[in-house]
Amino acid sequence: MEPGGIKPMFGGHEKFVFRYGWLKKGVDAIKENPLVFTDEEALATLGVGKNMVRSIRHWCLAIGLVAETKEPSLPRPLKLTELARKLISGKSSWDPYFEDIGSLWLLHWQLTNNLVRGYVWNLIFSSYLESEFDKKQIQFFLKKHIEQAGIKTTDGTIEREVDCCLRTYVPSMRGKPGVISEESLDCPLAELDIIRYVVEDNVYRFNVGAKPSLPVGIFGYALLQYLPSVVTSRRTVSVDECVYHHGSPGQAFKLDENSVVEYLETLEELTDGKLRLQETAGLRQVYLHNSIASDFDSYALNMLRGHYEQK
Repeated sequence: MEPGGIKPMFGGHEKFVFRYGWLKKGVDAIKENPLVFTDEEALATLGVGKNMVRSIRHWCLAIGLVAETKEPSLPRPLKLTELARKLISGKSSWDPYFEDIGSLWLLHWQLTNNLVRGYVWNLIFSSYLESEFDKKQIQFFLKKHIEQAGIKTTDGTIEREVDCCLRTYVPSMRGKPGVISEESLDCPLAELDIIRYVVEDNVYRFNVGAKPSLPVGIFGYALLQYLPSVVTSRRTVSVDECVYHHGSPGQAFKLDENSVVEYLETLEELTDGKLRLQETAGLRQVYLHNSIASDFDSYALNMLRGHYEQK
């Protein structure tokens, strides 16, 4: 088990990546019936097969759009999170059909930060520090890390998790070389182009560097969700921590240092200096005003609101 008592769950996706429309369909169904996924009519309600019903439930949980209630009864009803209500479910929701690519970056951030249902995604993006890998290399890395954490699983499970993770981001190449099939559009996150498959070398490569399609508001939301894990009594965090540390926006979004600094400079303006980039004795740090440090969640949500409502 990981430190902090977190016990990862594997395989809930049923080997399916999430598809266009699945998250909205799942959230809408839960809003109507919190027990929809155990309902006898679930297949008809959602319009998919039995395994896909389980997969939709998994992805809604993994991306943090729904959560299990703590009711003692089994099965436990599901409830919408605040993010789901703001983003896709409310009367004036920000982006119900994920037409804004910033929303896809947001989904990616949510998934890679879920240590229970997105554990392998988290390790691949935040702990694997090489820029290039093949499937055997990443499976060996994961097996070693999972064993060191005292988590019991099998080689087959790890292989299936890796396959699903890679298909979340890499378009399928079928038929004629260089032609992307319709199946490649199954998962919206393939649009992010954050992992590339190099056919001639049979390797995968992280696309590290600037991400022109990643809005500052989404980066800001991610940063404000990350900072509580590194800031306790202090009011400063180094730029390196924002770029290179496990779970940082720099790692999740595969940004280079210059790109992170540009985002931080913009955030200084957006927050009226409450989040400020400063350099002391050659060390670049982010200074946090007390108002931010005392209420990260509210500032993070306001950062999202600012992004969507300016459109």
